[in-house]
Parts: sequence; structure tokens; C-alpha cells
Amino acid sequence: MIDPGTDLNTDVAPSRGYGLVLLAGVFWSFGGMIVRQIEAANEWQILFYRSGALAATLLVFLAARNRGAVVATFRAVGSTGVIAGLCSACTFITFIFSLTHTTVANALFLASSAPFMAAVLGRILLGERVRRSMGVAMIGALLGIAIMVGEGETAGGLFGDLMALGTALGFAGFTVALRRGRTVEMFPAVCLAGVFALIITGAMVIRTGHSFVISAHDLVLCLLYGGVLVGCGLMMYTRGSRHLPAAELTLLSLIDVVLGPIWVWLGIGEVPSPMTLLGGGIVLASIVGLAVMGIRKRYPPIGVV
Repeated sequence: MIDPGTDLNTDVAPSRGYGLVLLAGVFWSFGGMIVRQIEAANEWQILFYRSGALAATLLVFLAARNRGAVVATFRAVGSTGVIAGLCSACTFITFIFSLTHTTVANALFLASSAPFMAAVLGRILLGERVRRSMGVAMIGALLGIAIMVGEGETAGGLFGDLMALGTALGFAGFTVALRRGRTVEMFPAVCLAGVFALIITGAMVIRTGHSFVISAHDLVLCLLYGGVLVGCGLMMYTRGSRHLPAAELTLLSLIDVVLGPIWVWLGIGEVPSPMTLLGGGIVLASIVGLAVMGIRKRYPPIGVV
């Protein structure tokens, strides 16, 4: 059996890891633009087909990496993997609702607060120590979040902003579950997330009285979003992240947050408000500052002991 977390090419250089993680972020950054191009499908329909495409893509990937041992791979993640999958499925759902009820910039900037929520959950659930630098960065991030949520309340986008914060919380729960199950390969949990989201959203399509039939245009975009942008992005991120420390991953992951608003600005003219840019800039600065401090600690300047 081939461990899905083991790189088939053991000679992959860190530079290739950087390239894979950056490319994954570029793939994910087109998500907001894709959702904006959907013509008639509602959130539950989008989520149903996106989740199906994601689950199918990741299942094919796992089957290729674990020939004849796919079931054993899923069993290995245990209840922790199920929890991680449920948290990630909630993230998929809240993110789509954030994109349809607030600007792409707000959704991405607020969702980028996930590392700070993960730190709090990690302290509560795993007893992990929160460094002083993390505490300072969290204060800055909370200030940026307060600015964007306050603007959302006055501009009518409060629900979308709250969904974006729900995305951050769900991803934080997913991250903590991954830490808890770090002794086994947890990639199948992402596939489970797609399956859980598919079941939940399918039930909601039925419950809300909507049809599973959508236009060919919207279907292609949903499949492209879930199967290519999210699915392939996750595969590249998983492979590339094995060659990079966490601090650098934090920095590289910001490419999604930076490029996402740019694509919708260039493509459909959705311009972030000044307060969104201010609040988002504070959140990003907090994350970058934290990541840079982590990198400096890992790689101190020459002559410093």
C-alpha cells in the first residue's frame, strides 16, 4: 500500500514544494469569480454539484495512490477523521453562502482569520500553548475583523460576513482535528468532507423544494469549481506542504486571499470598499507578521545564536 501522504518522488526539492503550494493558492483564488459567473443555480444546488465533483476527484486520487487499500485508508483516520470531515463540510457550505451574501474581498479576508481561531481551539482542546507573538497578532486580526463586520452591518452584508467567520471557525476545527490525528494520514478526511457536504446539500435541495436540474452553463462551472479548482488545489497543497514549514505555508496560502478580490475586480468590476481594504489589510498584516516571526525563529540571521 502506498501512503497517500507520502510523496512518490522522494527527491522533490523545497523549491518544487513552494511552486505546488503557490499554484494551489492560485487555483483556489478563482472560486469567488466562478460563483459570480453562475447564472441561476442557488447556493444548495451549487454546493451539491461542487461537493460531488470534489468527492469524486479526491476518491479517484486516493484510489490511484492506494491501489486495493482504499477502505483501509479511510478506516485509519477513525473518528478524528470523521470530525475533521464534518468541520470541513461545514466550511464548504458557509463559504458559498458568504460569497453570495457579501463581497468576495470580505469573504476571503474574514475567512483568513482561521489560523487565529485554530490557535484558540488548539489551546482549549489540545492544550497547545499560544505564543506571545500569536496573541499580539490575534489582537490585530480582531481589530480588522471588527472593522469589516461593522461595515457589513451598516451595508446589509452582515449575514455574509458571519458566514465567512463561520468558514474560518470550521477550517480552524478541521485544522485542530488534523493535529489530533497527525499520527496517521488524514487526507481521506478531506474526501469525507466532500461526501458529507454532498449528503447535506442534497437533502437541503429536496427540503427547499428545488430541482437537481440546473443549466449546462451552471453545471460546468460547479464541476470546474469542485473538481479542478478545489480538488486539484488540495492535492497540490497536500503534496507541496510536506516540504515546507508551517510559517512559510501561512505566507504562501495568502496568495488566495490576495488574488481572489483582484480577479472579481478585473472580471466583473466588484471593487472592495475602503473599509474592507482597511480591515482586510490589518488581518493580512497580522498573519504576515506572525509568519515572518516564525520564519525568523526557524532561520535566524547568520551570526545570531
